[in-house]
Amino acid sequence: MNNRSRWLVLALVLGIAGVVALWPRDRSPEPPPTPTRPSQDVAALRAQAQLRPCVPGGEGGVDVTCLGDGTRTALALKGPLLINFWATWCGPCQEELPVLDSYAKQPGAVPVVPVLVDSREADGLELLARLGVRLPSVHDGADALRKQLKAPNSLPATYFVGADGSVRLITDPPIFKAPEQVEKAVR
Repeated sequence: MNNRSRWLVLALVLGIAGVVALWPRDRSPEPPPTPTRPSQDVAALRAQAQLRPCVPGGEGGVDVTCLGDGTRTALALKGPLLINFWATWCGPCQEELPVLDSYAKQPGAVPVVPVLVDSREADGLELLARLGVRLPSVHDGADALRKQLKAPNSLPATYFVGADGSVRLITDPPIFKAPEQVEKAVR
């Protein structure tokens, strides 16, 4: 095959590829995305989760949503109080939530408020129901509480609010594995 024939074959191949690339195709419109969970399921998830009621908010509190009933409430930073930031995608959070629930059931325990962040309410309710955690929990969808406490992005993050209003991040241990660790951290 001479040089001229090679160029002719190359031009023919490129011409056919161009026609195929530009040829109109019948494209049916893509169906609209379906929501992963219809909103009416949230009521059923609330009933399934059986969370204890949220404590009514106080003056100057941070606006959050009570996961148990969906009402907006102001979470006041009045201690003693244990605030635990968690998310549904956080593996250590899933290990720690039942420990916090166990601790909160003990006589004289400091009230524990799990705060769902970076996740949808429905997903949080589903996880709490699956774990059997019944703590009064809130959703901080706007990250207002997280910003106020300057909470880190890494989760879980647990804060102790003292009776005097002092707030401290609990770092020892970084993740609670037993109720006794929680008791020690709040002393």
